[in-house]
Amino acid sequence: MARLLPRRRRALLSAGILGLLAACTSPPRNAESTPGTAVEPSLAPAAGHPILRPRARWVPVAWTELPGWDSDRASELWPALLRGCERPAAGWAVTCSTARDAATAAFSDDAARHWLQQHLQPYRIEALDGSIDGLITGYFEPLVEASRQPRPGMRVPLYGPPADLATRKPYWTRQQIDTWPAAQASLRGRAVAYVSDPLDALILQIQGSGRLQLTEADGSRRLVRVSYAGQNDQPYKSIGRWLIERGELRPEEANWPAIKAWAHAHPKRIDEMLWSNPRYVFFREEPLPEPQLGPKGAQAVALTPGRSIAVDPQSIPYGTPVWLDTTEPLSNTPLRRTVMAQDTGSAITGAVRADYFWGWGDDAEQQAGRMKQPLRLWALWPRG
Repeated sequence: MARLLPRRRRALLSAGILGLLAACTSPPRNAESTPGTAVEPSLAPAAGHPILRPRARWVPVAWTELPGWDSDRASELWPALLRGCERPAAGWAVTCSTARDAATAAFSDDAARHWLQQHLQPYRIEALDGSIDGLITGYFEPLVEASRQPRPGMRVPLYGPPADLATRKPYWTRQQIDTWPAAQASLRGRAVAYVSDPLDALILQIQGSGRLQLTEADGSRRLVRVSYAGQNDQPYKSIGRWLIERGELRPEEANWPAIKAWAHAHPKRIDEMLWSNPRYVFFREEPLPEPQLGPKGAQAVALTPGRSIAVDPQSIPYGTPVWLDTTEPLSNTPLRRTVMAQDTGSAITGAVRADYFWGWGDDAEQQAGRMKQPLRLWALWPRG
């Protein structure tokens, strides 16, 4: 999991669960590679020559180097590719126009694969020291049952920004918000919704956004999204590291499912664990017009489950198709497909480093929470 941009999520859960997305709920940093900016001449692709990025080197290769290339359902990439083309990377305008014209009702996997091979050149992504091996983690969009009004079993609030947030720096800590009358008074009437489990509230804060299956005051139900709307300017402290330092979990066990299991086995210590992290995140409610899409990532386009990744933009520009070669965390079966670089996060740094967007729901949570797999990457870039 990666940093949470104010636009979303993310940004990113198992990306160093020890940090539990330390910057997930921080404002986005200024990326060196920004959609729509010009590519420096030294970075322009040249046939047969490597492309140098600030934190990566791209080496041109043959398509046959990409393991499993012929087995991907290539046509499934197109919705994510076309969303990336809404804010194309520099040098992609003509290729994006061609991509829009390519897809038809009969657009098969073979046709999509042929288009990619005809218009793009694959490059093996290496670190500047020549290393080709890296790490992939996963993130997801939480899906949580919620209530508009507090009621039995639904009493953990998700707060919108308090009126005095800008005047008190730093703002109250997590423990103070939970226990101090003065802090609670400043948040009175600011609850967006209520959830049943403080861990549900925590994962929404870590991810920076999520979906609520919301029960309204009149009993009706609807699906909405809550997104990052600010935080209390307190330092982030990892609850995963807190558990490790106290001997409650071993480092290799510190994933999100294990943290949840520990909390449910030690209900009297949940507050102690939560209060070890003083950071607190506030939300705003947003409509969910396209439930099949994820939140917007750093590229400012909606993420596509299974076809969007977070990257280091100094290694891979947003809007770049990327071939990844890794394995799934639960089954260890090969995971090889073309995905779009459409997000980033503070934990996602370096050349061969990615965070895979699994989507939402229980399976996505399980996969993302355990994902920490070896990785190799290839960038697909327009031919010169």
